[in-house]
Amino acid sequence: MRHFQCGLLALALLLDLHVAKAATDGIFFDDFDYADTAALTRGGWIIRDKQGHPGIENGHWGAQAISLVDAPQTGKRLLRLSARTDGTPEGTLQAQLCHQRKYFEGTYAARIRFSDAPVQGPNGDLVVEAFYTSSPLQHDFDPQYSELDWEYLPNGGWGNPNSRLYSVSWQTVQMEPWHAFNQTHEEQRALGGWHILLMQVKDGSIRYFLDGVQVDRHGGRNYPALPMSINFSLWFSPSGVLPDTTAERQYEQDVDWVLHVKDRVLSPAQVDAAVSDYRRNGVHQVDTVAPMTPPLPSNCDF
Repeated sequence: MRHFQCGLLALALLLDLHVAKAATDGIFFDDFDYADTAALTRGGWIIRDKQGHPGIENGHWGAQAISLVDAPQTGKRLLRLSARTDGTPEGTLQAQLCHQRKYFEGTYAARIRFSDAPVQGPNGDLVVEAFYTSSPLQHDFDPQYSELDWEYLPNGGWGNPNSRLYSVSWQTVQMEPWHAFNQTHEEQRALGGWHILLMQVKDGSIRYFLDGVQVDRHGGRNYPALPMSINFSLWFSPSGVLPDTTAERQYEQDVDWVLHVKDRVLSPAQVDAAVSDYRRNGVHQVDTVAPMTPPLPSNCDF
């Protein structure tokens, strides 16, 4: 308990607040130091097991796609998402993990390892590696739909063959036929390896940072309207599945930690310092973000 309090007090000081309690309310931090997926779900995470959008139509999602592994050399635990396909719905397993739907304005950050190539099988599928926040799309062009995305496409796709990282702020969308209203930024380069992704969401503005550097600023009609869940996913786009092969290919995406600080804008340096302090004090999870009243449904199926 002393280590927990030290970590919260340090974050309070980083935020330059006069009252520590004001800073320690509304914090979510997790570095995935869990023994197994059963412990992960007890920590408030939901593993997707329902079919549906996105990904290969009628492909599968499930607990087999989520694991906790030891990081090489450091021994720290990592969240690992694994997705595999042989090009058929029956032979496809995709990964999605969601936290409760109670997050809105403030700072979001995560340290993620993107993969440029499969760990098994031939390369070339249009695979999407994502960290995002979202609220449900209740119907086509739902005006309350809210989603903020980081999506990495190592093999290109969607009309562009280049490796690239999207940052996307959504207003709304129609699924069939596809018609989207959003604002995007694209980093046109290969980004395999570890990166820190950060979003500052406050006062009508969404700022996206990649490894401490601001890459874009969104807002206006694309600003979120409702509280969202925090999510990670790894899936295959049906428009880019390798033709003429039934060889199984498997991709992996690792997550080191995730942080949200409610209603406050933290700089990349403040985020780094807060995470370092938590780890130095042996704090693996903090969740002082109160659920909405009444609590919102926390589905993990989109």
